[in-house]
Amino acid sequence: MMILGNNYRTKVLLLMIISTFVRGFLATSLELGNDEVYYRLYALYPDWSHFDHPLMVGLVMQIFSLNMWLQTEFFLRLGSIVFGAVNIWLIFCIGVMIKNERTGFFAALLYTASIYATVITGIFILPDTPQSILWLISIYLMLKTLPGGPNAKNAFTNMLLIGLSLGLGLLSKYTTAFLWLGLGMYVTLFRREWLKNASIYAGLLVTFICALPILIWNFQNNFISFAFHTERVEVVGYSLNLNTFFTEILGEFFYNNPVNFILILISLVYVVNEKLKIRKSFQAILVLSSLPLIISFGIFSLFRETLPHWSAPAYTVLIILAAAWLDQLKSKMLAKGLVISAVTITGIVLMLGYFQINHGIIDLSGNEDPNRLGKNDFSLDMFGYQQTGNGFAKIVERDIKSGQMPEKSVLFGDNWFPLANYDFYAAYPLGMEVYGISDLHHLHKYAWVNEIQGGFKEGMTGYYITDSKYFRPPNKLIRNSFETAEATDTIPIYRNGKLVKNAYVFRLKNMIKVPEDPFKESP
Repeated sequence: MMILGNNYRTKVLLLMIISTFVRGFLATSLELGNDEVYYRLYALYPDWSHFDHPLMVGLVMQIFSLNMWLQTEFFLRLGSIVFGAVNIWLIFCIGVMIKNERTGFFAALLYTASIYATVITGIFILPDTPQSILWLISIYLMLKTLPGGPNAKNAFTNMLLIGLSLGLGLLSKYTTAFLWLGLGMYVTLFRREWLKNASIYAGLLVTFICALPILIWNFQNNFISFAFHTERVEVVGYSLNLNTFFTEILGEFFYNNPVNFILILISLVYVVNEKLKIRKSFQAILVLSSLPLIISFGIFSLFRETLPHWSAPAYTVLIILAAAWLDQLKSKMLAKGLVISAVTITGIVLMLGYFQINHGIIDLSGNEDPNRLGKNDFSLDMFGYQQTGNGFAKIVERDIKSGQMPEKSVLFGDNWFPLANYDFYAAYPLGMEVYGISDLHHLHKYAWVNEIQGGFKEGMTGYYITDSKYFRPPNKLIRNSFETAEATDTIPIYRNGKLVKNAYVFRLKNMIKVPEDPFKESP
């Protein structure tokens, strides 16, 4: 890209094109992950909100798949591919705003080097996908608006736009609320005149209106989603656990790219020592919009298991500070080398990930027990479900022809994962309904899907699928609900000609006892 000279906008556009091509290829070439096939249910069964997260990820899938008409890996993930490209441009524009185009270019490269930004939100379709673009839009608007005060040109309009972007962000993930916290901290500490102006409260009102679907749905469902997430971060009664803390730190280190992580730490040291050469107001907004989220989940991780991507949006903001630090480095060669190192790491991760998932270049099986084959191979989370679906279709066809099973059989499961995988890859191609039999804690959205599809009825007949990686034969509740529950077929899953796991099919005949309502139990 250096042949383009200092035309940084052209470089960023080229970066967007390359990134989009690579991410599009991977989105087409990899099976959907456990969470992705689950969030597909949000698009299939739209609601004001859902058990795990608000509605936005389902809405994105609906839009880009043409209301689920095009249900393939590519089209279900298309929102991530498009938003990922737009995000590169957004962070470039933020870098230009706070300093110059070179800073923006560095920010775009470091953002592309982030595993979280390129893979988690840029390839996979998760609630983080719509949150990522709304997060960056909100940061852009905050930097553009807050330092100038409420009397600046377009201040009122911009504050309404901030309220809108944060409100839509809340419809993606609840953690977007941390941006309102950062905004509030900034105006309280540095620009209190905002507190005397109606615009900030108008912005809050817009956010509240946007968040009404979440409140309505939770009110209708006994605030079950809030209770679920509160329990996930509850620390009362839990003892100090340094293992979960260091796991969180290591996760943040790798999810955000080791080079990025180190550059962010360096830039924060420069901020503290007042040596970072950008406006103090910009520094304050970026820091206050980021550190509260990182610190909060760091504290939670001292007691509970957390996931590194929960705090990752904050790191995408701090990347901007790292880019500003790189711009002021005297050694252009060092700055270039650091950025190339960051991008190279992510390129290697993408290449290794692709070949490991689809070709198993490293043998991670570690267990030859047929019922546990593949148990230790994490890459099988995104491989083999298509083969399972193909094999299952042949079994169903055979059973119908032989009279073993009726044409209107359904697929049953006892946990949202991997039921959602078999839903998409095995049941959906056959037009087969899917039901979950368990408590709400294990079913999540499937508890609502059961009701939408009419609920259980005596005499229902269907199938149950499990595999050797997550071997779970039908639980007691399922066995007690049917006259017979018998294992019938094994579907071998091969990768590069090697058997890597087995899928097991059970026939469940004649439901004699309707399972209890999962809503009777708390999550």
